[in-house]
Amino acid sequence: MSGLVALNIPEEPVMSVVAVLGAILGMVLVLPMVSRKVEENLEPFFLVMGIVGSIAIYLAGILPSGEVGELVKRALLTPVMLHGIPIGITQVVLLAGLAFYKYHGPIYRGIGRLLEKLGVRGFLLVMVTILGLASSIISVIVAAVIFAEIMAALPLSRQKRVEATVLAAFALGMGAALTPVGEPLATIAVSKLSGPPHYAGFDFLLKLLGPYIIPGVVAVAAYTAARVTRGVTEPVHGMVKSVEYAETLHGVILRALRVYIFVAALELLGTSFMPLVEWYFTKIPSYILYWMNMISAVVDNATLTAAEIGPYLHIDQIQAALMSLIVSGGMLIPGNIPNIVAANRLKITSKEWARIGVPFGAVLLVIYFILLFGSSML
Repeated sequence: MSGLVALNIPEEPVMSVVAVLGAILGMVLVLPMVSRKVEENLEPFFLVMGIVGSIAIYLAGILPSGEVGELVKRALLTPVMLHGIPIGITQVVLLAGLAFYKYHGPIYRGIGRLLEKLGVRGFLLVMVTILGLASSIISVIVAAVIFAEIMAALPLSRQKRVEATVLAAFALGMGAALTPVGEPLATIAVSKLSGPPHYAGFDFLLKLLGPYIIPGVVAVAAYTAARVTRGVTEPVHGMVKSVEYAETLHGVILRALRVYIFVAALELLGTSFMPLVEWYFTKIPSYILYWMNMISAVVDNATLTAAEIGPYLHIDQIQAALMSLIVSGGMLIPGNIPNIVAANRLKITSKEWARIGVPFGAVLLVIYFILLFGSSML
């Protein structure tokens, strides 16, 4: 889909709205970590929070009555639309799930042959690197579905599988930002910068972010391979053959439905949080905004991109803001599409994801902060 819901955001913060949205943000961040019931019902929980947030900005007059229908339409269609084409994350997850359900035998055998040739470490290095960079062309949705199914086939312990998936999601999300067909964040950024003075074209983000992202994807792939295979000494011959495909047709369909609800909820939440972004995030120095953008761990980073990025920003500000949004999106499950896909397929909990994603994302943010701001801060 294109365009955004038109909000009437007052210049000065409305404290009652700030309080409600702040409470919603706090619950979204904390409750999945501390409540098993919320964790097991994450999709309806996020949907309820999104509805409450939308009602709050409607009652405050920020969401005009004429835009309510547009918001509902976006929430209903975003999970099934991609760049205006009726092929969204829901259909991709469903079709890929059905393909693996029907052809898991030959697919697993192919994975097994490659695994035997490369070993677990080499296999992970190659797959994370290729899918991370290819996500900018095949879209991060397709890359995430493929990787999640590969991880389901690998005969690793649950802890190792979770580690590999969370770390690889960073690589997929980073690589997808190199072109406007990779993910919504890139699409929106290029669209908003297509006019003067930046005249962004198809290769704009590749030139702007490529020197940081491409080495980053390879480094994340190498770290993933090294960390996951640490202490793994089992022979790889015949390992995949021993893995049973446990998915049912009902499970495949239900997973696609859960993804649909989750993405629809994120659309509502993202729109609800836009007043907070406008009031606070866009009025602070770029090096502080870099850290404040960690909110994209829970708020759709495409929405934050729409709110923050514009032709009025200097190219260095655009670069820093986008890098922070991209990296932070990997820290928690709601932050980016590959996280949602992989977590649903492999049944990774919010607590499990955060235990790995938050510290790893923080390290990446520090590294990129030094690269982006180091010389100017000295």
